[in-house]
Amino acid sequence: MVERVLVTLDGAIRDPDAPLLYADDIGTLRGDGVFETVLVREGTACALELHLARLRGSAEALELPAPNLDAWRSAVQTAAKEWGSEHEGLLRMVLTRGRDSNHSASSKPTATKASGLAGSEPATTGYVLVLPVPERIKTARTEGVSVITLSRGISIDLAQAAPWQLLGAKTLSYATNMAALRFAQRMGADDVIFTSTEHRVLEGPRSTVVIAREGQLITPPARNGVLPGTTQRALFGVAEKAGWECKYQPLFTADLITAESVWMLSSVTLAARVNSLDGLRMSAPDNAAEIAELVDRGVSKPGSINGW
Repeated sequence: MVERVLVTLDGAIRDPDAPLLYADDIGTLRGDGVFETVLVREGTACALELHLARLRGSAEALELPAPNLDAWRSAVQTAAKEWGSEHEGLLRMVLTRGRDSNHSASSKPTATKASGLAGSEPATTGYVLVLPVPERIKTARTEGVSVITLSRGISIDLAQAAPWQLLGAKTLSYATNMAALRFAQRMGADDVIFTSTEHRVLEGPRSTVVIAREGQLITPPARNGVLPGTTQRALFGVAEKAGWECKYQPLFTADLITAESVWMLSSVTLAARVNSLDGLRMSAPDNAAEIAELVDRGVSKPGSINGW
């Protein structure tokens, strides 16, 4: 079994044990960059077009040079093929602003082409890395997750009032998210659902929240400052055809408690049912297997949804 695969945007398959980043890369120094995490299944990157579109949107929010999506697509396909079809893989696309010597905090993206890591990207660093799927993910799929709610300390109006907060972009600045997950672990929980100062449901540190209620699948709207979910969108695409009513609607914490089921959706875990919320046990409904199957079908169906 291949343990790791590393591909740069010039299409080169690199030694994953050899040094890759420069010490002054802005992505490392300041978290100034974006990324996507993709499930590799049977040698194919699932829902790739949704991830490429979100990568482009995140890059635009950070005023990075527009990603060359053809180069990214090719690099991902090369990495997925190299990983093989025997085991699932966790694939990350990483794009940073490049080396600190080329930029200042107020600089605009330029057309200068960086050497080495950038490949076809101007003045940026970009690469694709594939790793094994962690055991915790396999457990979350089959057994669900225990979750606590934590305040993010922001209003749902912040995303529109302060776009520089980048609440709708998938950036490399994940320190707060990881701190929340460590806090949850100290409290004996697996995961977190963030809430706003108005007690509205936002998202998980690495997942989208979806509830099932009376034939409906509901998720908070992106305007509330949540990252648009690729897996959630893939689910909605197939669920509507299966007779579900799919809605983007604000949710309060109380809606989680009264829902038939609560789900944490993400690109690699896919569907993890919340089996405990703030210590309250949440039993699986009769349609739990159906919802998980819809998620699986949505992300695995080639060409089912394109664009963003």
